[in-house]
Parts: sequence; C-alpha cells; structure tokens
Amino acid sequence: MEINGVPLHPLVVHSAVVFTPLACLAALAYGVPSWRDRLRWPLVVLAVISVASIWVAYLSGEDLRDERFAQASGPFLERLQDHEDWAAKLRIGATVFGVLAFAAAWFHTRTGAVRTTLPGLTALGAVVTLVLVFLTGDAGAQATWKIDS
Repeated sequence: MEINGVPLHPLVVHSAVVFTPLACLAALAYGVPSWRDRLRWPLVVLAVISVASIWVAYLSGEDLRDERFAQASGPFLERLQDHEDWAAKLRIGATVFGVLAFAAAWFHTRTGAVRTTLPGLTALGAVVTLVLVFLTGDAGAQATWKIDS
C-alpha cells in the first residue's frame, strides 16, 4: 500500500515511534498516585493510538516485504528478518501493554491490591514496550541504512 507513491510502512512507523514512547511515559507517570486521576484517560488514548499504529506498521511492513523485498538475499535479508522478528515481539508486547493500560484505567477507582498492582504491571509493560520499540527501530534502521561492504 502506498500514499502518493511512498510506501505506507515508513509513514506509519513515525506514528508508532512518537506515540508509543509518549504512551509509555504516561504509564510510568500514572504510577505516581497523585497523578493518576489526571493521566487516566490520556494514558488510554495514547495507548490506543500506539497499539493501532504498531499494528498498522507491522501489517504494512509485511506488505512492503512482499511487494519490494520478496527477492532479498544475503546480509540484507538477515537484517530484514531481524527487524521482522523484533516487530513481531513488539506487536505482542504493545498489545499486552495496551490491555494493561486499559485495565488500569477501567479499575481506576478500585482499592487495595488492584489499585496498586495494575499501575505497577502497566509500568512494567511500558518499560518492556520501550525496549522493544528501540530494538525494533534499530533493527529497521540497520536493515534500511546499513551498506554492505
């Protein structure tokens, strides 16, 4: 799929690269009890945008591979496969993070263990997602910009 002759994948990747760290930072800040009321819905909105953009990036990346790189070989193919492997992990990790963020907001008014456990799990999901975004992006940059010698 293309927009004005440019493949969708590099366009939507920018959305994932911007909104995913913002959602993760909101989740980490949501862990501060005095900030939870203010960050509840911004966290959910950012998480939804993040997860949606990661899924679109993943699916458009598969299309890009099939359309333009079906005949790839050698070191480029290895770097491309590494990027795909990290992207598959990111897709799952971000989805879990999104579910945790939604659950934390949904059960926001609960007391006891639920009120402390869900923000903690959401923060953990945010850290994992941040690491996966970095590793996926780095692998994609290596696949795109590294010149074989």
